[in-house]
Order: sequence, then C-alpha cells, then structure tokens
Amino acid sequence: MRPDASAAGGRAAGNLPADSGPLLEVANLTVHFALRGSALSRLLGRRQAAVKAVDGVSFTLGRGEVLGLVGESGSGKTSLGRALLGLAPVTSGSIRYRGQEIAGLSERRMRRLRRRLQMVFQDPHAALNPSMTIGTAIAHPLRIHRVTRSRQELDARVRDALETVGLVPPERFLHQLPANLSGGQKQRAVLARAAVLEPELLVADEPVSMLDMSVRAKILRLMLDLRDRLGLTYVYITHDLATAKLFCHRVAILYLGKIVEIGPTEEIFAEPRHPYTQALVKAIPEPGVTSDVRRDLPRGEVPDAVRPPRGCSFHPRCPKAFAPCGWEGRDLAATLETRWAALPPDAYESERRTIGDLGALDQEGTHITVRVHHEVEPSDILTLLQRARDEAAPDERFWHGVRELRIVEHGVVVELHDPVDPVLLRAGRAEIACHLYDPRLASLATAR
Repeated sequence: MRPDASAAGGRAAGNLPADSGPLLEVANLTVHFALRGSALSRLLGRRQAAVKAVDGVSFTLGRGEVLGLVGESGSGKTSLGRALLGLAPVTSGSIRYRGQEIAGLSERRMRRLRRRLQMVFQDPHAALNPSMTIGTAIAHPLRIHRVTRSRQELDARVRDALETVGLVPPERFLHQLPANLSGGQKQRAVLARAAVLEPELLVADEPVSMLDMSVRAKILRLMLDLRDRLGLTYVYITHDLATAKLFCHRVAILYLGKIVEIGPTEEIFAEPRHPYTQALVKAIPEPGVTSDVRRDLPRGEVPDAVRPPRGCSFHPRCPKAFAPCGWEGRDLAATLETRWAALPPDAYESERRTIGDLGALDQEGTHITVRVHHEVEPSDILTLLQRARDEAAPDERFWHGVRELRIVEHGVVVELHDPVDPVLLRAGRAEIACHLYDPRLASLATAR
C-alpha cells in the first residue's frame, strides 16, 4: 500500500509551497466533556468528572502543509480535529485561523467559515445519505452556502468536482445512490463534497482506514493531487504511522490528549525520541518480516481520560520512566498485582494478606500509607515492600519513583517523588515532552 514516489516522496515528504506561513495557530487547547453525575452529587454541588479528551495542545499549521495527528484510540486526535472546525466545544485555549480567533465562535458566525474549513470523516458508508444521489449530495453544500447563482452553474460545479476526484464520466455517477458505489468510490464522492466549496483546510479523520488495502494508496494519491491542484492544507488524523510517513510533512504524536512529540516526518521516523513514539515506530509492520518477531509494544492500555496519571501520562506504560514522572498509589497497586501474578499460590496468599485491599492504596498525593490490619505488623509490611523492590525486574519502573519506605504508627508510608508535568522541549528539529530531554531532570534517570 505505497503511493508512487511522485505522489508521496516528492510532494508529501518535505516539499512545502513557498507561502508556508501559519494558516492555523493552536495554543493550550483543551476539550473536556463533562460526565453526568447523580442527582445527589449535583444537589450537593460536587464537582462533575470530565473526560479530558484534549488537554493543552499547541501547534501551528502552515499553508499547504500536511500535519499528521497520530495516536492510539483514546488519544484525543478526533476530538482535536473536530474542535478545530467548531464541531466539538472548546473548553479553553485558542484557535486562530488566518489570525482570527475562532475558538468559541457561535454557530452562526462559524457557518461563515465553513466554506474554508471542511472535514472528511472516517466511514464513507455512513458519511453519505443513503437516500440521496451522489449529485445531490455534492450539490448540497453549494446550496447551503448559496455559492452558485443558477442551476447551470450548480450542475457545472458538481460535474467539475466529480471529475476532480476521478469519478468519470460524471454522468455515470450523478444519479447513483451510495449503495451502488464501492468503498473507494464513496470516499471519492465524500472528498468531492468537501472540495466543491474550495476550502483551504481539510481535516481528514482516518480517511482510508475503512477501505481495502488495494484502494488506500489511490485515495492518498488523490488527496495529494487535491492539495496541489486546490491549494489545500491537511490535518490528517490516523492511528497508522505507515500512511502518516508517506503522506505528511510533519507528525504530531498524541497520547491521552497531549502532544508528546512533534516534528518533521523524516526525523520522527529516523530518530524517534519519546518512548511512546519509539514503540509505535517499532510496531510498524515490515515487508518480509515474520509476525513472530518480538516488538517492544507499550504494556497495558491507554489510561482513563477522566482521571489521567499525574505528571507524564505515559509513565505507567513507559519502559524508561523514572523519579519525576508522576508516580501514584494506583501505580503501587499495579506493581504489586504484576508481582503477585508471577508468585506461587502460597506466596501470593501470604503477601496479599500482609498488604490487604489493593484498592485502599489508590490515594492522592505523594505519601501512600499501607495500613496495618488483623494481626499484621508494620514491620511485616515494610519487609514485604523492601523485598518487592529488591526483586523487581528491570522493566518495573515504579520503584524509581520511591523516595523512602518508613514505618509510622498505623502502617508503612511509601513516599514518592514529586510529579513534574513534562513540556515540549526542542531536540534536533523536533519537540519532545519527556523528562529524559530535560537537563534539569535527566540526571535522575539512573538513580534508584
């Protein structure tokens, strides 16, 4: 599934137009979706929980550029793309289009910009009204925005759009219903509907993920053709680093609503720096390599966006996490669970009785108290935790975040290092949100 060299390497892999000033400037953007609490919680005025879909994202986008937003499901890339077009409510932050602030604009004022800002959705089968002909679907935005002055002009624009995306001859497709088209043809029709308004910015949300492998390269080539012919700028949303490598000038790696690495595509792939990016790049399938080859994939799953980890959100899964990355009581619980899974039944039962309920370890702050219970003594708990630390495997990073274990009146306190939120730091031509690249903190990476 590789576009030819002229379509990908020549146009997407670094040749920006001469006028490459910022078309879009995003600063500290957040998109939080409130969860509905109970009636009692609302009556008592308790703070509602919220899904932090986008949590402080900043970037600029040049005219004619293709920026890839890459991440696993739950990384916030779709919410970010929708927020750029006013399709998801912005909680805070700034989105400037051609210098104009558009975050928080009313729908009436945003409608005036819709001609210039368009979106292509993931599923072409769902994006088209099954009862509307292709010609009618493409003409629909022209009618809404009152772009054409006559029926003849409307028909001509629709036919031009069909020809532009390769649905030729237009007469063959004008009166067809979506059910009569293949997946690739439907996506071409969706692109025609977006392009007919001659937009400047096109947000493409997984535009090829629902298509057969044989069709994907053709659609990507078409999108590059549209960029060159129509002067389009793309935000390309995908979980597939392989297509981002071929299609994008720059790539932004998202994790749990934050950008963890952003930079030129060739540099991100040649020298990935953030541990999450390194894992994603290693996971890209290679032609001719058998599927049983070991890959260093991140362990576990993306954490809950309602309560993201403190400090670096990636630290519970990171093979290089260290002291300031943001350790918590729930990390101690997860570490003990992992240990117990490898113990014989008798040893597991003994340690479980000593520690008690793991849920009780999910405490806020940097001082986690493992309380005594039944006939357990604080010294028993301390001995167990010290043994767990001494026997920990090299990839068990939690113990790097422990300052001290000490006995108190009602148990043992596990004192953790203070969490530090990572910020994007320059490294080469890329920016990385990782403490390993912070000269103030990197020296702690070898301490334990």
